Amino acid sequence: MVPGTVLQTAEPAGLQLRWSRGWSLTARILAVNLFVLALLGAGLFFLDSYRVRLIAERELAARSQAELLATSLPLVDADRRDEYIVAFGRQLQSRIRIYDDDGRKLMDSFDIAAPTYQFRDPTKEPWRKVAARAIDRVVDFMVGARALYLFVEPERDTASAWKEISEAKPGKPVSKTRFAPDLTHVISAASSSPNREFSVLTTSNERDIRVFVRAERFDIAMFVLLSLFVGILLSVFLARTIVKPLRHLARAAVKVRLGRAQEVTVPRLPSRRDEIGMLARALSDMSIALRQRIDATEAFAADVAHEIKNPLASLRSALDGAESVKDPALRAQLMDVAKADVQRMDRLISDISDASRVDSQLAKAKFESIDLGDMIEQLLQARESRSADGDVRIAFARPRRGIATVMGEDVRLERMLTNLIDNAVSFSPPGAVVEISATLADDEVIVRISDEGPGVPEQDREAIFRRFHSERPDVEDFGQHSGLGLAIARTIVEGHHGRIAVRDRVDGKGGACFEIALPCSAASSQ
Repeated sequence: MVPGTVLQTAEPAGLQLRWSRGWSLTARILAVNLFVLALLGAGLFFLDSYRVRLIAERELAARSQAELLATSLPLVDADRRDEYIVAFGRQLQSRIRIYDDDGRKLMDSFDIAAPTYQFRDPTKEPWRKVAARAIDRVVDFMVGARALYLFVEPERDTASAWKEISEAKPGKPVSKTRFAPDLTHVISAASSSPNREFSVLTTSNERDIRVFVRAERFDIAMFVLLSLFVGILLSVFLARTIVKPLRHLARAAVKVRLGRAQEVTVPRLPSRRDEIGMLARALSDMSIALRQRIDATEAFAADVAHEIKNPLASLRSALDGAESVKDPALRAQLMDVAKADVQRMDRLISDISDASRVDSQLAKAKFESIDLGDMIEQLLQARESRSADGDVRIAFARPRRGIATVMGEDVRLERMLTNLIDNAVSFSPPGAVVEISATLADDEVIVRISDEGPGVPEQDREAIFRRFHSERPDVEDFGQHSGLGLAIARTIVEGHHGRIAVRDRVDGKGGACFEIALPCSAASSQ
């Protein structure tokens, strides 16, 4: 890390991640999709509440049937009671048992007629049934289903062997739910006759409850699995369309940072019109601008080194000669050369410092409305007071106030105008006139500075704005200018969103005309 560089470690509060900070973007996409599917899968467990309600309804029906039988049985003739109980049990698919008040079994529908249901031996069922029961146990454990006892026929079939009979009272039947060996539901209900002479017990194997719950659970599971498959595919698709290009952009950014390649190509993703495409093009433009700035900085550093070597070499030669020369006059001449070289280096370093800072200072500057007519007029008055233009006259066509107004920084705009006026004066012959005008045209303020010098050849009209361009008038003393004046002027103009160019004078006279176009303040504020 470069000394003095401050790392920005603070993260905006709205962008901070807490518990998922260690996750990759792919993992987050997958987690979000799977979380939604998990909520859908939770519907499997809500089936248990439906099963509970269904069992409760079946128990209610069984109690009603047992009470109906206990109430209606005394009304049936004694010789028809067996037929009545068999028909009642066949209609309800139940087993009906009658016990007297001493608890002895008086009647059993399975003894009179064929059984209406049979328990299945789980050891003789196919593996699919075994797997289904295993899943039932797992789901019942996960949802915290109420534990049920296994239904077992008593060795001595008496009323005391059935808890529901001991709890039943006339008009208040009691029901119980137990598991058959194959985990299907067995619902029993007991009711006492109005005169307590006998008790009725009905039992039924409600296989359809388990079958229905399993069927619904299977349908939901298949839907969840299908949704899971689609969710994973969508997550992979999102990961490829989001994560993959971001990974490429990150790798390119790392290459730019490391500077291992002279030209790093950041993919622009022109086919994408989303935020990632915008990011890719922004990073590409940023890397190109960064490379251009680095190249410009390297070229500027090379130019600086080259420009400083000349006065340093001259200064060293003068100082070395001053040590060996005995003639006082020649020594004084060499010291004058050394002083001139020092002044030249001081001027050069000042201009270099100014040129290197102007970009960054303009980027942070707060622009305000400036009347260029007033600025030029005040600038010319100051030059006249200190006779800065020698015998060269300056004519300024002063516009009306408020016409030539631009948004900018006054110090920089004044520096730009000073450099251009100095350049025009230095190329003008004695007695010449430098003409300055400022007009408004098409939402732009056009400033023209025309001299009567030799003009600028067309092939050199771009080169003169380069740094350290050293083509100067023959009559000017060497080292009076650093070659940065026009380069600084162009940087200031472009920093104000304007343009500068040099062309022939519009009136056809000999000389050069520098034309600056800046947005007027009214257009800038729109």
